[in-house]
Amino acid sequence: MTIETEYAPDAPRSLGDVRVLDLSRLVAGNAVTHVMADHGAEVIKIERPEGGDDLRNWKTRGVSLHWKVYCRNKKSVTLDLRQPRGREILLDLAAGAQVLVENFKPGTIERWGIGPAELHARNPGLVIVRVSGWGQDGIWAHKPGFGSLVEAMSGFAAMNGFGDRPPVLPPLALADMIAGLWGAFATMVAIRAVEQGGQGQVIDLPLFEPIHAVLGPMAAQYRMTGENPERTGSRSTQTAPRGVYETADGRFVALSGSMQAMAERFFRAIGRPELIEDPRFATNSDRVAHNDALDPIVAEYMGRYTQAELLALFEAADVTVGPVADIDQLMDHPYVNDRAILVDLPDDEIGRVPMPNVVPRMGGTPAAIRTPAPALGAHTGEVLEALGLTVAEIAALKGEGVV
Repeated sequence: MTIETEYAPDAPRSLGDVRVLDLSRLVAGNAVTHVMADHGAEVIKIERPEGGDDLRNWKTRGVSLHWKVYCRNKKSVTLDLRQPRGREILLDLAAGAQVLVENFKPGTIERWGIGPAELHARNPGLVIVRVSGWGQDGIWAHKPGFGSLVEAMSGFAAMNGFGDRPPVLPPLALADMIAGLWGAFATMVAIRAVEQGGQGQVIDLPLFEPIHAVLGPMAAQYRMTGENPERTGSRSTQTAPRGVYETADGRFVALSGSMQAMAERFFRAIGRPELIEDPRFATNSDRVAHNDALDPIVAEYMGRYTQAELLALFEAADVTVGPVADIDQLMDHPYVNDRAILVDLPDDEIGRVPMPNVVPRMGGTPAAIRTPAPALGAHTGEVLEALGLTVAEIAALKGEGVV
């Protein structure tokens, strides 16, 4: 079972002097601030009074599990930015913040009078992270920016899957998460620039460019070969043997034989040393060219044994074969438990909720899970009182629907 732990509200905060206003919805913006919140930034979610962040609506059997994971360590303030008083309060909050994250359609916050010009007039050092599908400018700036469309357009889907079947979109918000991690790094760079005496700036963070960037040399390979990459499933067009193979007990293992020495070690381990001298398989290039002959040999061998038997056999032979782990295996895996990679935290709604631990492991300034994801508007009073509003004024704003 996963490692049970408790929230640590008093844990040190490496980014304790950084206040982030998160106006974003769904995944990418929350991914930016999720990482920063884990490392101690005060992340204040600015949410619509009616319903809040749409991520709250991503539910499993009625429970907002995505919200619980990606919005831990954050605060929630409800604020209607469609009302003038709501926008005034946002500008007041921005005056004391280091970062603001938003993912409205490009041009929206300008029309509301809370764009970069107004924000920087109140706070010249503010870092403004603007998440969109396709960028703040250019001929596609006006297009809807949903992650699935970006993953399709980026080149990722075209190379994912099998050649005899349609391209495959990722089964999770991959473009959003990649953009979020890139955005968190860019935000820290911008904060560093301000600390060194620079001004605040706008970070234009489309979903498209980060996921396209992780494709690496695809454009260079096309220039050289004139060929689009094939969809080869788990096979590689660069190395062999490599792939995912079914075992005798219906599970799967993954093999990576990308190094020449490893490929030779694998052939010996399966009792086929003659394949080392076979001209079809003598070098990596030969193996890739003749993978249609090699892959069935590998698959036939893997299918003779259970997953556990193969893992033991190849560990003894020091060959790079590993399990394709289902989540049920990870929930009680010795490696995952030894490193506390998944932790089980108390939850008022469902008792306890497992979630990924903080990453990466900082030797001197570790991150921590300090507080659970907030209820909608849980910190509105706290934050607005610190801004100087009285209890009566906050009550009046509530009556007007501003908060």
